[in-house]
Amino acid sequence: MSRFGNGLPLHAYRTTKLPAALRLMICLPKTILFFALITLGTLSARAQTLSKDELTYLTSEWKGERFPDGRPKISDDLLRRAREVNTEEAWTILRNEGYTCQFERGWKIIHPDQPLVGRALTAMYLPSRPDLEKLVKDRGAKQGRIGNTNAWPIDQLGKGDVYVADGMGKITDGTLIGDNLGNSIYAKTGTGVVFDASARDLEGLRRIEGFNAFVRDWDPSYLKESVLMGLNTPIRIGKAIVMPGDLVLGRSEGVVFIPAHLAEKVIQTAEFIALRDKFGISMLKAGKYTPGQIDSQWTDAIKEDFLKWLDKNPNEIPMKRAELDAYMKNRTW
Repeated sequence: MSRFGNGLPLHAYRTTKLPAALRLMICLPKTILFFALITLGTLSARAQTLSKDELTYLTSEWKGERFPDGRPKISDDLLRRAREVNTEEAWTILRNEGYTCQFERGWKIIHPDQPLVGRALTAMYLPSRPDLEKLVKDRGAKQGRIGNTNAWPIDQLGKGDVYVADGMGKITDGTLIGDNLGNSIYAKTGTGVVFDASARDLEGLRRIEGFNAFVRDWDPSYLKESVLMGLNTPIRIGKAIVMPGDLVLGRSEGVVFIPAHLAEKVIQTAEFIALRDKFGISMLKAGKYTPGQIDSQWTDAIKEDFLKWLDKNPNEIPMKRAELDAYMKNRTW
């Protein structure tokens, strides 16, 4: 007896009164059927946007406050402190935690000496096709969305957000913003953008004081044949995966996307390493310890001198002293 991927005999599908499209889906192997249902559910019900419940589930390691859309809300204090974290420290700490796909390089940067720090609001673009783009725009209009789809993510930005977009690496006709949209983005966020795509109007964007952009290249063309298909969803930026609410840390070497639930740990660890380094340099300059002693496991005498140094240099401590003391209790020196 002939059977299909779900194990039922052929005549069961021929005699059923189900619609032909549904009968065809039932006949698919289970794995293909699963992904087909997920895809259709995502495109038809969520208006290119993950539901709050789904986003909360996918970022369930985060235990703190959230935005109304479900994104983790990393505190403004952590954002401020993250500006002092360097790329190498963040990358190393994440790899030690098992997160090996959080860094991407190869950017054209408006201000390489200006760090870009904020919470990720993500967007995913696909090549356009007339039927799909019409449906997306018609539904967007009913939901009150205005303009081309590349403007829709900007409407959702808030202070401290970074607009992060997978634009397929498209350069010509892949310019997601020019200086008009750049001014709107900066007014809303006070930060900038990371685009796996291009942008236009470099000179105009450069005049926006405080704004920064990490893009694949600059091009004078306008955006064409691209449509927004994911808003506030997981995306891929080169070799890195980005979740909505991730901490974005952009520096001249590249961009690190730090999972929200690890942001505090990465920042505190980087701050502690920086304090150790400052103390070590001061001891080496004073000739009290040798490089070998400072670079090895610290003795109790060195640890005691470090604590005394902290007491004498409270302005060097970027977090509250109580936070540092709590961190050091669990720290292997």
